[in-house]
Amino acid sequence: MSKVLLREFFELKCDERGCQDLLTEGEKKMVAEEDACIFAAKLQEAGVVNGNQRVYTEEVLRKEIDNYQKIVEDRRAIGECDHPDDSVVNLKNASHIINRIWWDGNSVIGTVKVLSTPAGDILRGLYVSGVKFGFSSRALGSLQEGNGGVQYVQDDLQLICFDAVSEPSAPGAYIMEGQKTRTLTEIFTKGDRINRALNEILK
Repeated sequence: MSKVLLREFFELKCDERGCQDLLTEGEKKMVAEEDACIFAAKLQEAGVVNGNQRVYTEEVLRKEIDNYQKIVEDRRAIGECDHPDDSVVNLKNASHIINRIWWDGNSVIGTVKVLSTPAGDILRGLYVSGVKFGFSSRALGSLQEGNGGVQYVQDDLQLICFDAVSEPSAPGAYIMEGQKTRTLTEIFTKGDRINRALNEILK
């Protein structure tokens, strides 16, 4: 199966602005003392048919979130403001970084820190102004057709990032699938590939 670019949207709910209890004491201190913009957000969900008629099984998604944890720990888990049709994160458009990522039931939750960049300033302005937006995963992976037109994401899933995107007017407005635009060796470092291999061996 050929890989395609997969993008999924999750809205940042207004009431999530009050989820400061999900922040660590260090993150709360940064918000209070450094005027940092940090908040919790839902990033992905496993085991359900999403708005794009796709299912990320828990097994497939957990495996890739485990791999992505290393990128988070290395402070490389950046995302863009808006959703480019590209399989590479462009540094000049970086608006935020994922501080932490964890599971809550079948949902993937993360704390997001807005960066002091031009794109980050835009995202901060939207957040402070109460504009409704959300996060969308960007990944490479192949799909297998199931019953009723549902597509199942396969275990070759390669998570690229989580982008900040505006609320779509239609479910498919922010979903684009195209041919792979970069080789995997261009997207993931040698260290990333080694970590993935080690995760598989140590399972």
